[in-house]
Amino acid sequence: MRGLVALLVLLVGATATVHAQTPPGPAPVQLAGRVLTLNEAVAIALERQPQILARVGELDAAQARVVQALAPLLPQMTFSYNQRRSQTFSSVLGPDLATTYVAQQTATLKVYDFGKTYAAVDAARFNTQVSKEALEQTRDQIVLGVKQGYFTLLLSQRLVGVNQQALERAELNLRSARGFYEVGTRPKLDVTRAEVDVANARVNLIRANNAVNLARVSLSTAMGLPPDQTIQIEDILGYERMAVSPADLAAEALRARPEVRQATARVQSAEATARQMVRQFLPDLNANGTVGYAGNEYPLSQVWELGFTLSWTWFEGFGNVGRLREARANLEAAKSNAASVELSVRQEVEQSYLALVEAEERARAAEKAVEAAQENFRLAQGRFDAGVGTIIELTDAQLAFTQAQSTEIQALADLRIGRAQLERALGRR
Repeated sequence: MRGLVALLVLLVGATATVHAQTPPGPAPVQLAGRVLTLNEAVAIALERQPQILARVGELDAAQARVVQALAPLLPQMTFSYNQRRSQTFSSVLGPDLATTYVAQQTATLKVYDFGKTYAAVDAARFNTQVSKEALEQTRDQIVLGVKQGYFTLLLSQRLVGVNQQALERAELNLRSARGFYEVGTRPKLDVTRAEVDVANARVNLIRANNAVNLARVSLSTAMGLPPDQTIQIEDILGYERMAVSPADLAAEALRARPEVRQATARVQSAEATARQMVRQFLPDLNANGTVGYAGNEYPLSQVWELGFTLSWTWFEGFGNVGRLREARANLEAAKSNAASVELSVRQEVEQSYLALVEAEERARAAEKAVEAAQENFRLAQGRFDAGVGTIIELTDAQLAFTQAQSTEIQALADLRIGRAQLERALGRR
């Protein structure tokens, strides 16, 4: 009796968990006039992303399958009612019409099945763990996508500023070239070269503005918002070193990554399924009980029946043999997949760490390059204004300065994205 109560508690608890996992619909997001921080963007994505909501639904379905697997351990209740009209013919009495009524309640309880059902329950529970880790994996991917979109938008906005400054410098050079040409100290070639530089700078600015629009669409989509959503974000693009211990990275990732836990749960589920297939060769013992009323006229007679059934399908065409071989093959495949996942995680961690180190070095080098290019442009500007430098020398210095600024901003964005990728590889969110 206590075992039956425990099963009922398990069923009620599993059902309650299913309902608890289902989140309410996401509330509307108001972003007008609001500067969105990175943490706020991540929180919005975790609440609204349809991919996450789909994984939540799959987890609920997996939990419901645990309830289904537990069901055979509880009594199976069936009610039936039958009303039958029949006629018999006697050579003496003639035809005789009779109506038979049968109403009965039948209960069947699985007494012992050598652990078949318990193995099925274990498999369902481990598959629930697989779905749970799939949800966590999707959340990690969404967080990484939001961070990448956030820093890409910052990169695009910074590049707009760089190209705007480049256009302003080109227009200033054009005015200087025209002034020198009008007083006869510079040839017409300087003016036309400056005009070309202005036109190219305008084209680059147009492209930079379009890149901002594209990056904003990408970030909106990553957050689960409409693509035409107006988003303003906080500018946090800057050099920031991530303190990590290379020797501990792989161990941390293997502990924290949901892919590793998911692969382990798949192995455990395959082991439970293999146990279940082995026990399919053994018999089942069920208790049966029926109580009801039957007869041709009221009051009906009470009928009841109580017994045990031992059933054993000792041969069914090698179907169980084939299912057992399949289960064992799936188990070996799951073990190999777990080893492959572990290897992939180690590779991802190592590559992400090396990419982050490289991004940090590039960011430091790019900062020095900007300082040198700015000084070179200042000297070229002074030589041109003094009449001893050429327009080609000036435009080359200006182009080098703009490229150095763009490279620095790209390096900073790569640094922040590289940090996000390493955090994802380590299982941090």
